[in-house]
Amino acid sequence: MDLNRAKNRSPEDLASIWDDYHLGRGHIGLTMKAKLYRLLEQRGSDCRYFVIPLWRGSGYTTMFAQVQLPYMLFTGLEDYKARGTQASPCFTASFYTEFAESKDLVLIRGDIVFTSKLTDEEAKWLLEITQSFYLNDVRYKLVECFNKEASDFEFNKNSITN
Repeated sequence: MDLNRAKNRSPEDLASIWDDYHLGRGHIGLTMKAKLYRLLEQRGSDCRYFVIPLWRGSGYTTMFAQVQLPYMLFTGLEDYKARGTQASPCFTASFYTEFAESKDLVLIRGDIVFTSKLTDEEAKWLLEITQSFYLNDVRYKLVECFNKEASDFEFNKNSITN
């Protein structure tokens, strides 16, 4: 995106351009308000990890989210358990804050590393649901419990996805 030309656009135009720019298999584009990004940044630095069940057919795959803004990494939990920090993420999200101050807008680019393991819709859902856990005060309590009181955390798939 040409930043000089984008400076003259409204936040709505930028969001639309960003979404269109990233259309195509394996790439998603989203936006968020700068105030929400700052909250995500603060909470993500305090609680860097979370787990999300990704429903597939009659079961689910557990995804491990690592929040290290301006990036988020999503790895299969089993892969992370087996390989730790050497596990390859199957989805990454990058947050661009160039317009946070001037337009109250943060651009988000999602890239699916292994398109055979994740659809665009699943990746978008993972990003949105993870953000909802970090940005919603009630849901954030589960994130805090997972990070600070792991022995008390219960992986109840119904409480995670509802």
